[in-house]
Amino acid sequence: MQLGRDGAEHFPGALASSEVSAILEILSDRAGSARLAAGYGLSAFLAPADRIAGRFLSSEARAVGAKFFDKSAHRNWSLGWHQDRTIPVRERREVPGFCQWTVKSGIHHCVPPFELLERMLTLRIHLDAAGADNAPLLIAPGSHRLGTLRESDIATVVSRCGIHACLAKAGDLWAYATPILHASARAESPARRRVLQLLYSADKLPGGLEWLGV
Repeated sequence: MQLGRDGAEHFPGALASSEVSAILEILSDRAGSARLAAGYGLSAFLAPADRIAGRFLSSEARAVGAKFFDKSAHRNWSLGWHQDRTIPVRERREVPGFCQWTVKSGIHHCVPPFELLERMLTLRIHLDAAGADNAPLLIAPGSHRLGTLRESDIATVVSRCGIHACLAKAGDLWAYATPILHASARAESPARRRVLQLLYSADKLPGGLEWLGV
């Protein structure tokens, strides 16, 4: 997998075990699926992710949002094929092109112009292993180049692009083009599978909008 060609790339062993342990300690009070507000103290342990994002975006790239996923035998959900379309911001402001406002976990989100999403990266830090039977993320390689996809077209696009399972060990990092089609099945042999997902951008938002940050 290559990020430019396929929309995803694997970075084995990007984080040391000590960094993984530190992140898990910070997030020990979270469970299930959680959108993270700024101020968790994660930034001190994100240097490997920052370097990878800077390599593909620019030196101005920074983490602008974060989610924590904690799958287990008791929390074994599935997620259908979709594109990530929303961004987290500090507060709502009416700016042309930024629409479909929602509040999720107390955080303001909106759908930005697609051109902004195309310039963003999503990085997933694996805090546990994600094997073939433990619900690894599934992607449709190349689908990030197809623009905004209608719900009715997604099955056809997945069939044409194919499916790649993003297997990982603890400490591995996967980088994705943010608009790539992706999904996750229920684990066949569920074990704990924790992931810190980071959204990166090198853009400044217009009209007084501010990224949420990490």
